[in-house]
Amino acid sequence: MKSQSLREQWLPNLPGNLLAGLTTAFALVPECIAFALVAQVNPLMGLYGAFVICTLTALFGGRPGMISGAAGSMAVVIVALVVQHGAQYLLATVVLSGAIMALFGLLRLGKLIRMVPHPVMIGFVNGLAIVIATAQLEHFKTVTPQGSAWLEGMPLAIMCALVALTMLVVYVLPRITRAVPPALVAIVGVGVLSQWLHLPTRTLGDMAHIAGAFPTFRLPQVPFDLATLRIVFPYALLMAIVGLLETLLTFNLTDDITDTRGQPNRECLALGVSNMVSGMFGGMGGCAMIGQTMINLSSGGRTRISGATAGLMILLFVLFLSPLIERIPLAALVGVMFVVAQQTFAWGSLRVLGKVPRNDALVIVAVTIITVFTDLAVAVLCGIVVASLNFAWQHAREIRAEVRDSDPEARTYVLHGTLFFASTSHFQALFQPLADDRPVVVDCRHLLVADHSAIVAFETLRERYRKAGRSINFIHLSPRHRHMLERAGVRLAEA
Repeated sequence: MKSQSLREQWLPNLPGNLLAGLTTAFALVPECIAFALVAQVNPLMGLYGAFVICTLTALFGGRPGMISGAAGSMAVVIVALVVQHGAQYLLATVVLSGAIMALFGLLRLGKLIRMVPHPVMIGFVNGLAIVIATAQLEHFKTVTPQGSAWLEGMPLAIMCALVALTMLVVYVLPRITRAVPPALVAIVGVGVLSQWLHLPTRTLGDMAHIAGAFPTFRLPQVPFDLATLRIVFPYALLMAIVGLLETLLTFNLTDDITDTRGQPNRECLALGVSNMVSGMFGGMGGCAMIGQTMINLSSGGRTRISGATAGLMILLFVLFLSPLIERIPLAALVGVMFVVAQQTFAWGSLRVLGKVPRNDALVIVAVTIITVFTDLAVAVLCGIVVASLNFAWQHAREIRAEVRDSDPEARTYVLHGTLFFASTSHFQALFQPLADDRPVVVDCRHLLVADHSAIVAFETLRERYRKAGRSINFIHLSPRHRHMLERAGVRLAEA
């Protein structure tokens, strides 16, 4: 991968990036409204958050082409807070979570995303693709006095027909021309068609009215004391963890798709600052959104212009264009998101499940399922734990020793492998002090000493030979390993 120059981040294909940003903005609106409704706050809070976070991360973040906004993964974790304490405590939580994210970036911890194994990445992508697709099914329901019910009859037929038409346009148009984003043509075309034919189908305005004023600066109206901190800090920490995980995983995916390298620490810092600004201007918290990022990328958005355009268009929708935007059929947006879900899912992973190691296949399936039924943070952490345990188990079994008796004055053990917490028992089993009838030399030139458990293993082995009345000496320790042992108080004289 290559790093992008400043020119490449802004100037290439300006018309294409402007159109990609417009397309992405259309897809952002229903998602942000839905997430605000999930969090039980005013839909304008979701749109304000999308405007602030999308614009600022696009202008100052470390990953051109990636789209951030008010995300559902963060909305679901603060429902209880809103119900118990109200929207002002949510805004305080957003500001504090932004500060935690910014601190994460300042400490340059974004590189930790390299520790996420590839099977976890595949599970993350597949799980979110399923979540994106299933979330669209809610638009096939109608509100009833008893709650909600599935559409039936003609309304269902019209909805399905418009969704199918939208998907058909998105799939077929690129074979004819790539001058304009297919998703944009599909959304506008289906919208015009439904208005021309006066089709009785649900529109964006049926979800919520999005007309509003310019967001104004106002600190959250909460007491600034320890009692408030005790309330908001757990939610802020959870929001920060979820937001950073989803952002960095989407960051990696965008790197792979564009074959360029971004700056993860800069992205974390920009995300944190944008969340703080969003909270101070009455907006929800947010992070990278994989669905909207895929729409932007597939529409040709590669520069900061596309993301900034998407954010600014959200503001224009709220201030001036709400009468037009509210007439867009939900079916058009649902069709686009179904295509995004299909293109996001790593279909190749289904073919390789029987070819990769069984433990990696288990991680892919587990992360996918946990992402669908719980949340991203739990899924990724579980995947990392399972992958790490598998890695530790495999390396623990690889430690071995070659025993050489060519010297009648000593028996030499040439060690190979990694000595760490999981391999210490195998390490001890390689030696039999009572059976060694001559001085023992342990050659460590091919041994990696990894942690404190390895240091304790050296001490334990030396003590075993001392009690058996045998001599043991360690040779060819690397300078780093010798320094590690000496710092721990272990004195191992070399022969």
